Amino acid sequence: MGRERDDFARDVRVGLTSAPKRLACRYFYDDEGSRLFDEICDLPEYYLTRAEREVLSSHAIELASMTAPGVVLVELGSGSAVKTRLIIEALLARHGVLRYVPVDVSRSALDDSAKALLARYPELEIEMVAAEYGDGLQHLRGYAGQPKLVLWLGSNIGNLTREEAIAFLNDVRSLVSAGDRLLIGVDLRKERAVLERAYDDERGVTAAFNLNLLTRINRELGGHFDLAHFRHRAVYDEDQGRIEMYLVSDRSQIVTIDALGLEVPFAAGEMIHTENSYKYSPEEIDALAAATGFVVDHRWLDSGRRFSANVLTTIA
Repeated sequence: MGRERDDFARDVRVGLTSAPKRLACRYFYDDEGSRLFDEICDLPEYYLTRAEREVLSSHAIELASMTAPGVVLVELGSGSAVKTRLIIEALLARHGVLRYVPVDVSRSALDDSAKALLARYPELEIEMVAAEYGDGLQHLRGYAGQPKLVLWLGSNIGNLTREEAIAFLNDVRSLVSAGDRLLIGVDLRKERAVLERAYDDERGVTAAFNLNLLTRINRELGGHFDLAHFRHRAVYDEDQGRIEMYLVSDRSQIVTIDALGLEVPFAAGEMIHTENSYKYSPEEIDALAAATGFVVDHRWLDSGRRFSANVLTTIA
């Protein structure tokens, strides 16, 4: 916890003294942030979760048929693992037993999901890894020689720049073997109105999720952000193919952060960048796979053709 707090303090200092100001989206997921994100996933505007669940429900058995006995299921950014149950059930039906290795930054989310999964699936063995993706990936080294199915769901790839996505998939490629598979959920490019509604819902849950970053700074670092004077903004940059999220100061103000000995000035209308969410065309997904030593073996779309689940295998 000490290192995590130190990292948070360092990144807040660097981000809020940069021009333009920024905060890393990795810090969204404290307990309240994780709860709000689960709520977002059920919103009518946020189609991503329903679309991905539809795809997994339709193709989990087919996916399981591609795996070998003794397969280890690794999930990056597992969260509540609700959608993952569809794959777990299909793998258990095929193999009888299963080892599941969820990787997530939130220890509480891991604990809660593990308890729920073990109560429902006694044949399941769970090895929880509380870490970010990079550190979590290193646990794959412990399964060298064993067949692996790696899940990266929820279009979490969208939080990386296109260059970062290539670098990350290169890291994954170095840790998997021939016959292993990587299932990536990727949101597709689409109309601006659909995307902006998905990230700026009518009930304001996404706004609360974004503003919770400031609440976390207030709680953990002695910040004095008045949330009434910041607002959520989400905009789609069509050329870049990404949703951009910001927190916007509605007045000129100075915010003190006690633990950092920092006074942060804001001009009226000045923004803090908090997240990008990149969208891909099928051709861009193919190019990403090819650039990292993978090939798209299967691609499944939901009925609205909004979301894709892509099974990647290594190029021989």
